[in-house]
Amino acid sequence: MKSLTTLFGFLFLLTSLAFAQDEATWSFSLEDKGKGEIDLVAEAKIKKGWHLYDTDIPDGGPSPTQLSFDKVTGAEPVGEFHADGKQATVKYDAIFQMNIGTFQDNARFVQRIRVTDKAGFSIQGDVRAQACDNSSCTPPLPHDFSFTAAELPATVTVAAPVVSAASETSLPLTILSPAQVADSLQVSSPIAAISAEIDGDGLWTPVIDELQVFGVKGGTTGMSLFWIFLSGFIGGLIALVTPCVWPMIPMTVSFFLKRNKTEKKKAVTEALVYGSAIIVIYVVLGLLVTGIFGSSALNNLATSALFNLIFFALLVVFAIAFFGGFDLVLPSRWTNRMDEKADKTSGALSIFFMAFTLVLVSFSCTGPIIGTLLVEAAVSGNILGPAIGMLGFAIALAIPFVLFAIFPSWLTNLPKSGGWLNSVKVVLGFLELALALKFLSVADLAYGWGIFDREVFLVLWIVIFTLLGIYLLGKLKFPGDNDLRHITVPRLFLSIVSLAFAIYMVPGLWGAPLKATSAFSPPLYTQDFNLYNGEVHARTMDYETGVAMAKQQDKPVLIDFSGYGCVNCRKMEASVWTDPRVKNILDNEYILITLMVDDKTRLPEIIEVDENERTTRLKTVGDKWSYLQRHKFGANA
Repeated sequence: MKSLTTLFGFLFLLTSLAFAQDEATWSFSLEDKGKGEIDLVAEAKIKKGWHLYDTDIPDGGPSPTQLSFDKVTGAEPVGEFHADGKQATVKYDAIFQMNIGTFQDNARFVQRIRVTDKAGFSIQGDVRAQACDNSSCTPPLPHDFSFTAAELPATVTVAAPVVSAASETSLPLTILSPAQVADSLQVSSPIAAISAEIDGDGLWTPVIDELQVFGVKGGTTGMSLFWIFLSGFIGGLIALVTPCVWPMIPMTVSFFLKRNKTEKKKAVTEALVYGSAIIVIYVVLGLLVTGIFGSSALNNLATSALFNLIFFALLVVFAIAFFGGFDLVLPSRWTNRMDEKADKTSGALSIFFMAFTLVLVSFSCTGPIIGTLLVEAAVSGNILGPAIGMLGFAIALAIPFVLFAIFPSWLTNLPKSGGWLNSVKVVLGFLELALALKFLSVADLAYGWGIFDREVFLVLWIVIFTLLGIYLLGKLKFPGDNDLRHITVPRLFLSIVSLAFAIYMVPGLWGAPLKATSAFSPPLYTQDFNLYNGEVHARTMDYETGVAMAKQQDKPVLIDFSGYGCVNCRKMEASVWTDPRVKNILDNEYILITLMVDDKTRLPEIIEVDENERTTRLKTVGDKWSYLQRHKFGANA
């Protein structure tokens, strides 16, 4: 059991963590429509950034919003369950390759019912809807409703004679403890006899506390903010070696030292204030981005086709600027104004204006880096992302000014300004251009154009990194470049890396997974010409059967909580599982169990379990696996 717990902990790291169950809040009511007919109204208030699917979804698509009756007495349904009033937003979904309708903010659904016995009227059932955002989906959990004759509108009349008891429909109801759920559905299989040997209580016993031993937390925001900070810090280090910033380091430090020739301590203090001012300016810039867009807008940027097209164009412009096509220059009056303020004021305020002047003067080089960083931080969906990214950027930018003020002798060891600084800009231009294609790819998938598939993306990246390698060898020149008498060792190694990366991507044109580019390139299913055929299939789709199989073969278990309507699951299967190394492990070293949490197959009987001080009714196979995920692992996704 300890080894199984360890593997469950590993699995838990691969699944989404602890999502709230109420991404959509439901309310139910009855409305009199005359002539003995009523509408059962189901209204949903949807959390910002999330959406529900329409009731009419083509086969092979995600889980639609559905209504089912557990009991109907004194009435009969008329027509289909459907959306009422607000129409669904229909867009092409590239993952499912079909047009799919979704609802944001709120939705209203109705089911017409004819009342045949007002006194004996009683209905029970549920509505199931899958709530999704840009990164995850909840399973289609049931939201129960129940109405009796006392809750009918007073104006309702009877439409037809009372039906007989034989026309009533109801499903059996059994109340079981969580431990008994494991024995409620024994799936017939060749190894059914082995299932009886496994401790059912142990299989369903929660391991949430044990997972904490492996460092599993209740969310990933901290880690994402760390990477945003790290990206900003690296961006700041890159900005230091651009032609606009590098020459400013000795000039600014020398200014502080000359200003306080006899008091080095004061020079160091002013340099610290100067560095702090740089940090404050850039962090405020990050906060302004959040304030202008708002947290909900930032959450929508990651998959918004319009914003991705804007970001693509923006990064292309930045690349052209780095290539020397033009200079990104702020109005000169801004720089002059800050310069005047620094001269007229004194103390810390004058140093702040000096820092502001540095920010404005260096904008032609730092602007594209800052812009790229803010784009990446914004599409992360984290409201603190832009500010954290700017904090990392500013700290990296400020450190040299402070360090060289404390240790002025280091200035003599600084490399002199020269053509190498322009080469840094050009290299950044190639990287900006490559990154821009990522955003164009997202827009292409969102609109379903189908023109920017994986082959096109890889061809462009191969060309870009090949040209970068050739440039580093001195065979291409851009405005501002000096003649190269010889190739330095760093340029040679960078060229080798760039050309090797370009060659590495070539097999991808025939379907090689290319794990190193999977985070940027379109998914493998967009490949038109694919010689690769390495899919992974689960050994079983039943939990108890899979564990019995693992015990029989003495292999560990890997549980894949999935769903028929799970976009992220399809991406995982197409991008990760197809890696030959991963496929070999899953096929030969593990018993892979896939549990579909949106499986609509009815259980032989309804199961009631106590969960979070409320009663949850498990009606389908998907309900059972979803409950297992929540109850045993503390996850709901």
